[in-house]
Parts: sequence; C-alpha cells; structure tokens
Amino acid sequence: MDRAIVEKAGLKFFGIPSGKLRRYFSLKNFSDVFKIGSGFFAARRILRKEKPALLFSKGGFVSVPPCAAAASFGIPIFAHESDYSPGLATRINSRFAQKIFLPYKESARFFSGAAREKISVCGNPIRAEFAAADAVKGRAFLGLESGERMLLVLGGSLGSREINDLVRAALPDLTRHYTVIHQTGEHDEPPDAGKLSLLGAGRYKPYAYFGEEIPHIMAAAELVLCRSGAGTIWEAASLRKPMVLIPLRGAGTRGDQVENARFFQKAGAAICFADNDDAALSPESLVRLIGSLAEDPARRQGMADAEIAAADAAGVIAEEIAREIEHVQNKEKK
Repeated sequence: MDRAIVEKAGLKFFGIPSGKLRRYFSLKNFSDVFKIGSGFFAARRILRKEKPALLFSKGGFVSVPPCAAAASFGIPIFAHESDYSPGLATRINSRFAQKIFLPYKESARFFSGAAREKISVCGNPIRAEFAAADAVKGRAFLGLESGERMLLVLGGSLGSREINDLVRAALPDLTRHYTVIHQTGEHDEPPDAGKLSLLGAGRYKPYAYFGEEIPHIMAAAELVLCRSGAGTIWEAASLRKPMVLIPLRGAGTRGDQVENARFFQKAGAAICFADNDDAALSPESLVRLIGSLAEDPARRQGMADAEIAAADAAGVIAEEIAREIEHVQNKEKK
C-alpha cells in the first residue's frame, strides 16, 4: 500500500528489509536482529546516493534503521508520533531526532531529559481530501436519500472480525435507527443472501473497502463506529463526527488504541469499549448505546463539538521541515 501511494504521487519509493521490534518474547526476535542490521546498511546505501537534506519519520519498526543510518551521516531527523503514547520505535528514534512532533500535549510526559526539549505539539496530519469532504457526494455514492440517517461502521482496510460479528448480530435492532453502511474488509466472508435478508438487508449495505470515497461517506454519517487507530479517529474528529470506539486490545498489542480511545472519551468526542472487560461488549450493549445516541441529538452534538482536531498539523510539520532544510542549505553555502 505504501509503495502504491508514493508512486501514484510521482515519487521514488525505496524499500528496505527490517525486523519487527517486539516487547514480548519471541524466537523471531533473534532472527529479526539481523534484518534490522541489514536494513541499517541498506538505508545507508540509499542515503549516500540520494543525499537528502532531512529525514522525516512516522515511526513503526521499519523507521528505526533509516533513522539510525541518517544519524550516522549527520542528516537531521524529524519524527512524528500519531498515538497518545509513543511506540518503541519512536522512543528509539527520539535519541537521534532534532525534533519530535506529538499529537497531544499530554503525550510529552512519556519523554524525559533532552528528548523533552525537542517536542512540538501539533496534532495529527489528516489527508487533504477530508478538507473537501462532501456529504452530498457520499450519499450519492451510497444511494441514500437526503434525510436518511446513517451509521458508518469501519474496521480498517482489512476489516475487523470482532466488529463485523457484533454489528451483524445487532443488525435487526441497529437498522431501526439507521441505515448501516459497513466497511467489512476485503477478507470478510459475508452472510449468504437468505441470512442477510433476515438481518435487515434493506437498511444494511456492506462494502469490502471504500477507497477514495471515504471522506465523502464519513461526511454523510450521523455516527461512526470504528477502531481507534489514530488516523481514523482524527479524520472523524476533523468532520465533527460522534464516535463509538472499539479499540484493538489484548495480547499482541501495546494498548495504543485503548489509550487513544480513552483520550477521545475523556475529551467528550467518543464513547469507548476498552480494557479487557469484554463482558461489557456484546450485541445487546452495542444496541443500547447506539440506540441511546440515536435518540439523543443533544448528546451527539456535544460529542461533535468536542475540541480534538488541532490546526493544520501537516502544514505545521511541513513548515518546520522547510525551515530546517533552508537552514541546512544556508550552512552548506557558507
């Protein structure tokens, strides 16, 4: 996906090998050490050839070798963390970085010493398409009437089995309030036509993946039910959409989605099912919550009015990068 996005924009894409940084015991940790080393030297070769004025990192395990390689050449490094708490990669990269961009001022407490002096709070970048989101276009794409109320269900591009199963179990009740527009993921196995008709198929529209239409579709939604990945929830907040969040949680995660969801709930922008209290999350509890929100426009408006999305984060970061590149170039001229 990264390669496709970059090349579609007319830019060069360079892939490097890299091992994953795990916080738990795994035999793969031993073999991945060699992959990380290989990624470091591959990144050095690319940087030596391309001679960039600056390296910008968005975190993730693949970012560590390039940041270390850039540091070995004295190339300035700017890093951005999307989640409430920094991942291990961002913590490592902060040692090399000249500037660390964070989404929330509260996230600064996870850093200490010299790293804290590098922090700039800017929010999360949001795709430019969301600034031009058009609810009318979204309704036209979905075939909805102008006054038709819509619940948008998202589980990411690959979908979420947990969310898919919950929503389908709750459909007969959910469709009393809303037309349910559901991004199921490309690997989802939808119910057969007979079973779907019993679930309220007339007001249930599943899609494998929305693609480029998602800004318009989200703009048309009255309520959004989704995971709490940083990108999705900030995009929904930018369109002032009330959210019900079911974060990815449990073994194999570092809890970042739970933290994101808690922050948005505390700010009043969302209601979340979090922690490991799965007894509280059921089709019945989901129906009760969605139904109560559907019948309470004042509560939905309060969630929409919660102040989350900061000013143009992408613009702030771009200006800082441009300023640093100009500084580097002026030094080289001297």
